[in-house]
Amino acid sequence: MFNFKKKFGQNFISDTNLLKAIVADAGINEDDVVLEIGAGAGALTKELSLASKRVVSYEIDFELKEQLLSLGLKNVEFRFEDFMKANLKDLDAELRKFEVVANLPYYITTPIIFKLLEESEKVSSLSIMVQKEVAERIIAKAGGKDYGILTVMINFYGNAAISRIVKRQMFNPMPNVDSAMVTIKIDKNKFVDIDKAKFGKFVKACFSMRRKTLLNNLSTIIPKEKLKSVLDEETLKRRAETFSTDEFVELFRKLNVCQYQ
Repeated sequence: MFNFKKKFGQNFISDTNLLKAIVADAGINEDDVVLEIGAGAGALTKELSLASKRVVSYEIDFELKEQLLSLGLKNVEFRFEDFMKANLKDLDAELRKFEVVANLPYYITTPIIFKLLEESEKVSSLSIMVQKEVAERIIAKAGGKDYGILTVMINFYGNAAISRIVKRQMFNPMPNVDSAMVTIKIDKNKFVDIDKAKFGKFVKACFSMRRKTLLNNLSTIIPKEKLKSVLDEETLKRRAETFSTDEFVELFRKLNVCQYQ
């Protein structure tokens, strides 16, 4: 009997109909190469194997190796290592283009999303099972309590939507919250003239102290005199959560932020 490990955030799905629906939500077809993060017991891996050309699946728990290899999935390569330590430049060179499909551990959902968005040039989409609360943050509108850095940066890289809500009873062991399937389609033509890494740092600075104004937060990286000479008083009085992604891009361009980083 398998012992679930809380430190790895292991909550597995075994319902075949739900697993097939997840693959369908992701739009996976026989020409696709899929990156899975967290193979678990291999139930989703099996469905991905049936639907796609190739699957590269990361699993941090070495004790699952015997179980996963026993599945005999010919077009699946299991990598028993920590995905957060993987070199995505090497992965990009190897896979050229890939779709991510994963039931992500709650404790490391956001770092995995940012790693994929910031470090890979070849990921085309992310179809990920996440905590329902995180899903709501991903698709939040400017001005709401759920809106933040995660929302802005995902919208900067592409377009996100929730495809289904998954009740906690569908997982084993059962978590304390419901989950949601989110699909993020990467749009490589979005904001092509913006330095992605520097824009990310800029947005994080804008949100550094959520209750403070844009002037106070940005003055940590840009002199106040510069801010006041470029932006009007009303803009500087606003808080970060009131700006849309397009407005953040406009601010970034106006302030010529790159010279301060």
